[in-house]
Amino acid sequence: MEKHEQYMRVFNQFDTNRDGKISPVELKQCVASIGGEMTAEEAEAAVVLMDSDCDGLLNLEDFVKIVDGANEEEKGNDLKEAFKMYEMEGSGCITPRSLRRMLCRLGERRSIEDCKNMIGYFDLNDDGVLNFDEFKVMMSC
Repeated sequence: MEKHEQYMRVFNQFDTNRDGKISPVELKQCVASIGGEMTAEEAEAAVVLMDSDCDGLLNLEDFVKIVDGANEEEKGNDLKEAFKMYEMEGSGCITPRSLRRMLCRLGERRSIEDCKNMIGYFDLNDDGVLNFDEFKVMMSC
C-alpha cells in the first residue's frame, strides 16, 4: 500500500465524525487509542500549531505533516542511540578507538589506521573525531 493511502486510512479512522477534518477532541482520542496521553489543552495547542487553513481543525495535509514530523523525530532518536553505542564513555564524539571497538563487537576487525581513515572521510571540522552532526551526515550516505 502506498504511503499516502496508509496516511489516509489512519486519518479516516481518527476522523470519527467523517467531516474530513480532525478536531482537537478527535486528536486527543487518537492519541489515547494508540496508548498515549494528551490533555485537551495540548490537543488544542497541537491543532493551532499545525492547522494550515486556520479553521481550528486538521485536514489530511496537516495530519501528514504531524506524522512525518513524528517519524523524523523517531529517526533522530534512533540516530542518537546509535551514536551513543559508538562514542567513548559519553565523550560526545566517536574516536578511531571507539569506532574500532564497536566494529569488533559487530564482527568486523579493523585497524586504528583504518578507523582514522573512515572517520576522516566524514570529519568535517578536521578534529580527528566524529561529533553527532558529522555522524548524521555519515549515516545519511
